[in-house]
Amino acid sequence: MDGSDVEGWVAWIDAAHRDGRLLDAPDGPGDLDLSTAYAVQQRLTARRQERGARRIGWKLGYTSAVMREQMGVDSPNFGPLLDTMVIAPGAAVPASLVQPRVEPEVGLVVDAEGRPVAARAVLEVVDSVWRDYRFGLATNTADGSSAAGVVVGDPLDRDLAALTVELRRNGEPVATGSGDAAMGHPHRALAWLRDELAARGEALRAGDLVITGGLTRAVPLAAGDVVEARFPGATVAVRR
Repeated sequence: MDGSDVEGWVAWIDAAHRDGRLLDAPDGPGDLDLSTAYAVQQRLTARRQERGARRIGWKLGYTSAVMREQMGVDSPNFGPLLDTMVIAPGAAVPASLVQPRVEPEVGLVVDAEGRPVAARAVLEVVDSVWRDYRFGLATNTADGSSAAGVVVGDPLDRDLAALTVELRRNGEPVATGSGDAAMGHPHRALAWLRDELAARGEALRAGDLVITGGLTRAVPLAAGDVVEARFPGATVAVRR
């Protein structure tokens, strides 16, 4: 794949998602740079909007050291959240997802100035188009940072940096984390996103939901699994 062929990348990734196929990410030098990757992401999002999807916010990826280490990625990125990605708490993920994984996050709702006005317990469901989650930062960015689903739970009403979360799969603890994993504080992750969007001519809108990055490693969601995140005073779950 020519690293400069934005429409070629868009068509390739879009068709694979719609057909439920996995792709092998090119890894040669110069295959895709980050600036072009965001252009691919923007055009891919536009295609989905043309088919009726609506953007409701943004997701952040790799804001925590544990996620960067798990995925071999050295920098944060971001991708769009669409209304078609919303999953009701406790519901099953769409059957169309091929290799879903789940991670707990702090979600922030923002005002017209991009400032946080509410916090929610969130599970993000990711589903990379790249086989076995083998990708670089640019190829992951082109694919919307693997955004596939978001489960929004109860409000969080305490110090977001100090809060803890326990991730359970089928009732068994599998990971723990804390709010400060997201760049030291979820608000700091939000500020990073505001700056990144501004640099690309975009901005947050009133009511946008921003999920600020996985607080633990992501865990696979196999058939029959239930994954639950337990925050102080808030629990959110999803199943397959």
